[in-house]
Amino acid sequence: MAIAFMFPGQGSQAVGMGKALAENFASARAVFDEVDAALGQNLSDLMWTGPEAELTLTENCQPALLAVSMAVIRVLEAEHGITVANTAKFVAGHSLGEYSALAAAGTFALADAARLLRIRGTAMQNATPLGTGAMAALLGLDFATASAVAAEAAEGDVCQAANDNSDGQVVISGHKAAVERAMVIAKAKGAKRAIMLTVSAPFHCALMKPAADVMAEALAQVAMKAPVVPVVANVGAAPLSDPSAIRDSLVAQVTGTVRWRECVGYMADHGVSHFYEIGSGRVLMGLSRKNAPNGDAHHVGTPEDITAAVALIKQG
Repeated sequence: MAIAFMFPGQGSQAVGMGKALAENFASARAVFDEVDAALGQNLSDLMWTGPEAELTLTENCQPALLAVSMAVIRVLEAEHGITVANTAKFVAGHSLGEYSALAAAGTFALADAARLLRIRGTAMQNATPLGTGAMAALLGLDFATASAVAAEAAEGDVCQAANDNSDGQVVISGHKAAVERAMVIAKAKGAKRAIMLTVSAPFHCALMKPAADVMAEALAQVAMKAPVVPVVANVGAAPLSDPSAIRDSLVAQVTGTVRWRECVGYMADHGVSHFYEIGSGRVLMGLSRKNAPNGDAHHVGTPEDITAAVALIKQG
């Protein structure tokens, strides 16, 4: 039985996430304390009491999701002896979740990962003036068709595929007017639905170039180790272990497409039969069931989830 640990991205946050972990496990509480200290902010209080609008801010949401994921990892390690190195064949994360995956695999120290995600969230938010960009989900089109729709709609603006989440679920990103044109074209080409997303910036497109430049500088200053297991990277949909290649991939990820469908497909093609989503939300669990229908998908985000996951992992 080969296992992959997956780490969620933005949109999986919820007020209250991680609170039960902190209340039940000293190892989890230590993670939240370390992240709070690294950021000089009581982020854990914001996570557990809100307000939701402040938690949803990109600069808060990104390190907060990292904290919950790493709290689960530390509980698995401390309470049950289940480590990334002795359990997972691969790790992968969706967008910001790639930083969680890398922290879990030992490439980044937790405090460094939290600070990087604070920088990343702020830089992505500041890359474009508010209201100039947009993102939309195109449902019912394959990736090639959705990409062609985005290219047709661009008309000199930026419009490109941002997230290839699963067959029939592609998110596009770019200038607002171009995204709106793409939604109309998509419906004409057979999309079941085209839904404008409630986001604060147009992530994973060329408009994020200023943020990519910020991350190149920030990543150059942070110590990185080879991960204990390969990380299946968003932009290449293939495993990476060399820190220099990982750094380049993380910079490219800011403006590049999150090739999640292919990431999960790669892991399934290379023997993974059990996918564990580590942290808040169940988005990746649902996508895994679409992208690897012959595999089993599980969510691990609460004390109860941990008990169930440990039993499954230990029974082999």
